[in-house]
Amino acid sequence: MKQSIQVATVQFCHRASDKQYNLSIMEAFIHQAGEQGVKILVFPEMCITGYWHIPDLTGKDVVALAEQIDESPSLARIILLAKKYGMAIGAGLIEQGKDKKIYNAYAVCMPDGQIHVHRKLHAFEHPDIANGDSFTVFDTPWGVRVGILICWDNNLVENVRATALLGADILMAPHQTGGTNSRSPYGMKPIPVRLWENRYSNPDALEAAFRGDNGRGWLMRWLPARAHDNGLFILFSNGVGLDNGEIRTGNAMVIDPYGRVIEETVSFENIMISASLDLSLLTMSTGRRWIHGRRPELYRILSEPQGYERDARSARFSMNIPSFEKNKM
Repeated sequence: MKQSIQVATVQFCHRASDKQYNLSIMEAFIHQAGEQGVKILVFPEMCITGYWHIPDLTGKDVVALAEQIDESPSLARIILLAKKYGMAIGAGLIEQGKDKKIYNAYAVCMPDGQIHVHRKLHAFEHPDIANGDSFTVFDTPWGVRVGILICWDNNLVENVRATALLGADILMAPHQTGGTNSRSPYGMKPIPVRLWENRYSNPDALEAAFRGDNGRGWLMRWLPARAHDNGLFILFSNGVGLDNGEIRTGNAMVIDPYGRVIEETVSFENIMISASLDLSLLTMSTGRRWIHGRRPELYRILSEPQGYERDARSARFSMNIPSFEKNKM
């Protein structure tokens, strides 16, 4: 393994269902990354298709947006640039699988033309979008193993631990988050649309909201812990700006295996940040040493259903108290 690798992550404001516009923004960032010698570049969840308008579409409309991975005209454009710059480029889209199911997918285009695809494990964007059923970790030409988890996949601690146990050194974490209306009393709350509309006349107000509890503040409660506890780097990419009534908060960041933010955005603009990862941090990181101390014989409960598990759609949106909480009342 090399001792360092240059990586980058992007935040940008996509347009709903406008693949040509979204790809044009992405291509500009890819060229910028290529000039900087970036080897791994991360774009947000569903960045090619757009995101939060999806729940409002008919099933037929969702299918019309979907692309088969091996025939995708969108990914064909990205593959050309991955080859040109010798770069691994991750991009989110809606996939039509060979099994005829529709997935919220994230495709990493490699310099050799290969594509690694992760299907979101906890999909909730549309009734016709199916859950993925496997973890995604793969080797790269630079001696590091990379894993992928999409948005809510990263919220569940078991998913990041499983990805680490499969050997991931770097986790791609594409999201569309911030400013959501959480049911939790201390969870995220919506950011007023007027702050986005007035972003140029009053940028300080919007940037303060992005850094607050409905954006960066919420992320900092859990995201660095995923990196620290599992001894891996996290490349967090996110949408930014107005997304069908919600304001995405950007906050793209690079986190090291000690949970330290080593680079992040401080802007509401479309922007890319890059960093050189010190891979020597991996071996003796706290999380990796903790993993070596595991006692798997004690953890069978983690893989046994307890009776209160629910699909992501009901887990996120239901107002009912989960049954395991009721048992404590």
